[in-house]
Amino acid sequence: MQNQPVDYSLPGTCTKLAHIGRSSADHSGMVNVPVYRGSTILSGTLEEWESRKTAGNPMASYGRFGTPLTRSLEDAISELEGGYRSIVFPSGLSACTHTLLGLLKAGDHVLMSDSVYGPTRIFAERVLSRLQIAVEYFDPLDAAGMAERVKENTRVVYVESPGSLTFEVQDIPQIAQIAHSAGAFVVMDNTWATPLYFRPFEHGVDISVHAATKYIVGHSDALLGVATANERAWPALQASAFDFGETAGPDDIFLALRGLRTLAVRMQRHWENGVLLAERLRRHEAVEKVLHPALASDPGHALWKRDFHGASGLFGIILKPMSRHQLSTLFKSFKLFGIGLSWGGFESLALPVDSVTRNFGRRLPGGPMLRIHAGLESTDDLIADMVQALDAASRCANEDGEVACNILREVG
Repeated sequence: MQNQPVDYSLPGTCTKLAHIGRSSADHSGMVNVPVYRGSTILSGTLEEWESRKTAGNPMASYGRFGTPLTRSLEDAISELEGGYRSIVFPSGLSACTHTLLGLLKAGDHVLMSDSVYGPTRIFAERVLSRLQIAVEYFDPLDAAGMAERVKENTRVVYVESPGSLTFEVQDIPQIAQIAHSAGAFVVMDNTWATPLYFRPFEHGVDISVHAATKYIVGHSDALLGVATANERAWPALQASAFDFGETAGPDDIFLALRGLRTLAVRMQRHWENGVLLAERLRRHEAVEKVLHPALASDPGHALWKRDFHGASGLFGIILKPMSRHQLSTLFKSFKLFGIGLSWGGFESLALPVDSVTRNFGRRLPGGPMLRIHAGLESTDDLIADMVQALDAASRCANEDGEVACNILREVG
């Protein structure tokens, strides 16, 4: 099959994931790093206390600055990403916002992809603007147009590829070259691809951010974020986390470290399920358009094939116009797809997208937009469930004659 996943993973990835971030000899032979819970960390002598006051931790040892468990996950992520050092945050959004706060100051200018994650966009408009930081958006598919928006005070260029909800693939190397020529940092939300399927620092990114809640944890049972920086950006990232008192709970860190062990095999299945499901939906009579860069028919496919090593299970579809009653019937008919926020767990999800905020207007005609996450279930079962639900929505009569979901959506 033309779009069937091929394993582009780097050599030895599964082996690396099984062994990084753990040392049994340091933990009484335990296979997994134990959960460390604590605030106070005692020193045996005055000399030991003073020796812990290093440049990276001027406050000496304290639970807020991490434990052996914290450092195990951070070291594992930075190795996978190919960065200098990583730091964990209590949520993905926290990793995004504190990365920005660490790099920006009053009077600075930040350029953001118009397809950035919605909560990050809200933070920029509500908080950064209040701090007298100018926020400007650029068309994710127009790097040349982005270059025209760079100013003398542009400090950060913030990207997300593929774009949130609309899945545009950006030319990250070109964007990074433009940003660096102006002295700006490049921050990328790399949650969709994970460190396995996109190597950010090889493409010019300075800080890579993940909602570890999603694929890294992988089981929908913890909230966590992580940011990895190159050596140039690391001091600002670390200072921001320390200055704002950001820290993550040990149980969530433990679950993320455990999730890493199966990341490669899970991602391969998410990739396969997502592509096969998307390909089948592309041929369904109720579907107007499928948004998935790993499909050969997608406008971003060439860039995806050039820069990415694989795809995740997250993609979007736009349905043909249908009534509210039909849309309700669609969701009532699902047997395997749940309705819920987040994604990246073992379970499949289908979420209605109520609105898409964009400044740049490429038109996507059609009816309701759905964000779909293909989980780890049997591929045939997922396809059958989605097809039968779409068939049910197509068959059902519109009880009130209203076609409330017939829209022309403006997106970037």
